[in-house]
Amino acid sequence: MNLLDLVLLALRQLGKNKLRSGLTVLGVVIGIAAVTTMVSIGQGATELVQKQFQNLGSNVIVVLPARSQQQGAAAGQVPTLTAADGVAIAEECPSVKAVTPFVPTSGQVVGGNVNWSPNEMQGVGPDYPIVRNWPVVAGQFFTESEVAAGAKVCVLGQTLVTRLFPGTDPIGQTVRVKNIPFRVIGVFARKGANMVGVDQDDIIVMPYTTVKKRLQGSPFNNVAALMVSATSEQLSKKAEQEIRTLLAERHRIAPGEPPDFQITNTTEIANALGVITTSLTLMLSAIAAISLLVGGVGIMNIMLVSVTERTREIGIRMALGARPRDILRQFLVESIVLSTIGGLIGLSLGYAASLGMTRLINALLPSADWPFVVSLPAGLVALVFSAGVGVFFGYYPARRASQLDPIEALRYE
Repeated sequence: MNLLDLVLLALRQLGKNKLRSGLTVLGVVIGIAAVTTMVSIGQGATELVQKQFQNLGSNVIVVLPARSQQQGAAAGQVPTLTAADGVAIAEECPSVKAVTPFVPTSGQVVGGNVNWSPNEMQGVGPDYPIVRNWPVVAGQFFTESEVAAGAKVCVLGQTLVTRLFPGTDPIGQTVRVKNIPFRVIGVFARKGANMVGVDQDDIIVMPYTTVKKRLQGSPFNNVAALMVSATSEQLSKKAEQEIRTLLAERHRIAPGEPPDFQITNTTEIANALGVITTSLTLMLSAIAAISLLVGGVGIMNIMLVSVTERTREIGIRMALGARPRDILRQFLVESIVLSTIGGLIGLSLGYAASLGMTRLINALLPSADWPFVVSLPAGLVALVFSAGVGVFFGYYPARRASQLDPIEALRYE
């Protein structure tokens, strides 16, 4: 008897007791559904984390002034970073793609008859769109010459355009920041809200030189931070080390002395969070997989009952020439078919449950934009695992059936 005949025979036999078969595979169904749901939600969380860090920019490394050692209200950051440090990093660090100074400010933006306080007002350099991986979809970004001249130009986010210039082309329009007129020369592409619901498009950026001199009235050339983009994720760690070495030389940091700067590598943070979400997914999946063991015990129990009920049938088959291995294969295939059917049902329910949970999360937290991830490899592993449960827990009943004495089996009532 070939494998197809054994499968058809197994389906026919299981169909005779539909309710019992359904209850038997319930544990497998629950186990596979739970594991599939946990894997899908976990992979969605990992993808969401990666997406949020990609919104920060392309392999971004943030260089900040070091915290002072003073205590109390006087404690803070030491103003040690300059735009010249950023130029040196861009020119002398091979693993760095682009650098922009960063000078935050705040206030109201006036456009026409509308006043608006944006979430972010920043002074930046001409490579800001490269570092943040944020293209300009209308107009253009300011140039190096405009930064050097402290030009009164700005680029707006989509939310600010909607607030200040509804239904009007903003390019060439004038906005006022602290009573200083700025000409709008560009508009960023839409980014949407971040994971915590903050609107990233509610932003205005200006040359950092203009912000320092005209808005802050500062005679100093220090900047609040340097945002650096590594050439690739793989070279991010190397770029960080190059920056650390270069700044230590430029700032004359002696060996053993604490540096007057600190570096945050967002790529490393993203990878660390990815490891955490993956570990949690595996842990929850392992807990959910315990249901498979319960389901496997149920399959073994029912198969043992089936062997007892079909003892006379086994004796007749042996009398007609069936070998012990034929009986073993028959009952083993029945166990595998039973568990595989449960795996298919559990897989379908798992994907449906993960889709429902994803929609629920997005309904409760619209800004999260939680992705729905369907992992085909995980689905195949789940099916193989469910079939393995059938093999593992079905072998003993199948072997017991194959070792029955034909004469005693024929006498069984």
